[in-house]
Amino acid sequence: MHKFAKGAVVGLFSLAIAACSSSPEEDLKVKKSSPDILYSQARTSMELGNFSKAVRSLEALDSRYPFGPHKTQVQLDLIFAYYKLDDAASGIANIDRFIRLNPTHKDIDYVYYMRGLVNMQSDNYMFHDMLDIDRTDRDPKVAQDAFNDFDRLIKSYPKSKYAPDAAKRMLYLKNRLAKYSINVAEYYIKMNAWSAASTRAQSVMETYPGTTSTERALEIMAEAYGELGQEKLRENVLSVMKINFPNNKMLSR
Repeated sequence: MHKFAKGAVVGLFSLAIAACSSSPEEDLKVKKSSPDILYSQARTSMELGNFSKAVRSLEALDSRYPFGPHKTQVQLDLIFAYYKLDDAASGIANIDRFIRLNPTHKDIDYVYYMRGLVNMQSDNYMFHDMLDIDRTDRDPKVAQDAFNDFDRLIKSYPKSKYAPDAAKRMLYLKNRLAKYSINVAEYYIKMNAWSAASTRAQSVMETYPGTTSTERALEIMAEAYGELGQEKLRENVLSVMKINFPNNKMLSR
C-alpha cells in the first residue's frame, strides 16, 4: 500500500474515533433535555453533518420517550444517521423494527429504499474502492439482500419517487452478482470441474441476463461443453455467441 493511502486510512480512522467521542458534560445535557430540545439538537447536528452527535440525541429520545411527539420521525432519522455512519447492523435493526411496527406508514417506501442502501453500503468496502481493488469475489449475500430490497420496493411501490434510483442500483448489483458467479465458474475450471463450471455459467445467463458477464458466461459454457464432449450443446452456445458477440475470438478458432 502506498504511504499516502496508509496515511489517508489512518487519518480517516482518527476522524471517526474523534467524531464518536463525547464529554461527560454533553452526556449530562442529553439526559436532562426535554423531548423538544433533544429533537432540535438532533436535527441541528444532522444539518451540520455531525451524525455521531445526532445519534446520541436520537437514541436518548427513542429510549426515554418512545411514545413522544417525534417518535416516528426519530426512528426515520436514526435510520438515516446510522447509514451516514456506516453502521449497518444498527441501521438494519432499526429498519426492520420500523417496518414491523409501522407497515402502513406513508414513508414505508423510503424505509425499504434505505434498507437497500444500507445493504449495498455493507457490500462496498470503502478502502477497496479507494485503492481500486477488485473484490467481486467476496461473499455476495448483502449484495443479494440489497437487490431483493430494491426489487421489493419497485414491485410494491412502483410509483415511489425512490423507484427510479432503486432500478439503477439493481442494474449495478445485477452485474456484481453475475461477476461473482463468473469467478466461481472460473474457479471450477481451474479444478477441472467442467460440469460445475458450465452449470454456474448457465445460471448467469438465466438469472442475470444482459449483464456485462454474458459474453464470458458463453465462453465458459462453450469451453466446458467441449471438454465434456457435448458437441451439440457447444455448437448451440457458439451460435448464440455469433449473434450477440460476433467478434469473439472463440468463433475464429
